[in-house]
Amino acid sequence: MESLGEKFPRQIGVGGLAVSDLEKSLVNEVLDSNRLTYGPMTKRFEKEFASIHGCRFGLFMNSGTSALHIALAALKERKGWSDGDEVIVPALTFVATSNIVLHNGMTPVFVDVEPDTYNIDPAKIEEKITHRTRAVIPVHLLGLPATMGPILELAKKHNLSVLEDSCETMFAKYKGRSVGSMGEIGCFSTYVAHLLVTGVGGFAITNDVDLAVDMRSLMNHGRDSIYISCSDDEGVDSGRLEEIIDKRFSFIHVGHSFRCTELEAALGVGQLARGDEIIARRRKIAAYFTSELSPYSDVLQLPTCPDDRTHSFMMYGLVLRYHTKKQLVSFLEHSNIETRDMLRLTNQPIYQRLFGEDLEDRYPVAKWINRSGFYIGSHSYMSDAEVEFVTKTFHRFFSQTSCKSESAA
Repeated sequence: MESLGEKFPRQIGVGGLAVSDLEKSLVNEVLDSNRLTYGPMTKRFEKEFASIHGCRFGLFMNSGTSALHIALAALKERKGWSDGDEVIVPALTFVATSNIVLHNGMTPVFVDVEPDTYNIDPAKIEEKITHRTRAVIPVHLLGLPATMGPILELAKKHNLSVLEDSCETMFAKYKGRSVGSMGEIGCFSTYVAHLLVTGVGGFAITNDVDLAVDMRSLMNHGRDSIYISCSDDEGVDSGRLEEIIDKRFSFIHVGHSFRCTELEAALGVGQLARGDEIIARRRKIAAYFTSELSPYSDVLQLPTCPDDRTHSFMMYGLVLRYHTKKQLVSFLEHSNIETRDMLRLTNQPIYQRLFGEDLEDRYPVAKWINRSGFYIGSHSYMSDAEVEFVTKTFHRFFSQTSCKSESAA
């Protein structure tokens, strides 16, 4: 269904960016320094980001996917896991969550999600644990922390590692604990349309010094940690200098080139300085959407946030309760409101080839969300006019249709 001519003059995207004067000045500071490789700006960003999220160590690199990849690699190597060992992941998540399991030679085991939070359902995890299960990767989806209490209890009971995929969630807490700080490692993304935007970028944070050292090496080709930065040989005594010279090109892991530059870090430092402002605007927009769309809650499931956690609203997720999303999504898109599928995984062609064409049918909640769930933007760069237009478009849609023309999901 088209929008009958009512169309916003530009696309209202799921993400945005407006670079502040602070960010521009920090980028210029980097340019004036004539240094782009790992240096003081990145170290500052890592320290501040990790501290805000309750961890001692932060590692800034080129993507959240890279962070997840080396996090699992570090855990696998340090704990002596084998190829083929199993890692539990949600049946609804961005494909990177399970791709990094495959890239590390391990086996993803899927678990269905909660129908209200869309995060992994802790009640369904234990039945998937076998003698080869080594870790669980809970995902904090769309800005909302997963139900971590029972996940952590199960992990302790079965001696499993917990790697938090927090690529879509920052500045949020579960029972007073920051996302990313509850497992052994937490990973984040600063890619376009995320909560903090550096163009490309991602984080791994941890309180474990050994894992931090291993990950730092893995993101730098597997290099000996004695020489990671080009300034690591400055101002050291002669004995240390000789050791650095000897090990400067010594590689102790099969690593990767996952580094970022000082320019991305400068953007991140600036964004982090106004993190409270960014999140407050997102929450305000989400509250307005919820207020305006609540009359349709009998047919349209709105975002929820349990009392024991906070929500950062990276996106505003919606699921039609009884119908497929095609008609509504088409109406929004023709009105210049961008939408995205709510991170469907089990019906992806590559995953059905790898795990069977019936993969989606095994996870009924995820299947419902695949067919009926999507999200729209709720980012801090949306204007009031854009926010108002979005809600008016929903009003127009529901005034013209009852959704009864589509078959039930």
